[in-house]
Amino acid sequence: MLLTKASEYALLSLIIIAKKNSPQDVETLSTELAISKSFLAKILQALAKNGILKSFKGTKGGFLLAKDAEHLTLKDIIEAAEKRPTKVFECSTPESQCPSGKDEFCKILPVLTKLQKKIDHFLDDLTLKDIIES
Repeated sequence: MLLTKASEYALLSLIIIAKKNSPQDVETLSTELAISKSFLAKILQALAKNGILKSFKGTKGGFLLAKDAEHLTLKDIIEAAEKRPTKVFECSTPESQCPSGKDEFCKILPVLTKLQKKIDHFLDDLTLKDIIES
C-alpha cells in the first residue's frame, strides 16, 4: 500500500472541514494548505462521491462532512482518496489466486495476509475524530 499526497491532502482537508460550521470551498482550502487547487478539487470530489463529504454549489458552496468525524474511518478516507483498496502488497490475495504461480513465492502469503488483516483492523478502528483529538 502506498499512501500518496492524495491521502495526506484528504486528511488535512477533512480536519479543517470538520472544525468548521459552514461549507469550505476549494479555493480557501487550497490556499490554507498551500496545495494545488485542481488537485485538491479532484480529491474532494472523490471524497464526496464516496459519501465522506457533501458538496454544495453556489456562492456559499463548498464541502461539509457527510457524517460525524467519529464515523469516518481512516480506511474509508484513504480508499476514497487513493481510489483503490488498502492492499499492503499486490499479492495480498488468497493463495488460490497467487499471481506468481510459484509455490516458493506463495509461502510468504500467510505472513502478508496476517499483516494485511492487522493494517485493515488498525485503519478501520482509527477515525477522523481520533486524528483530530490526537
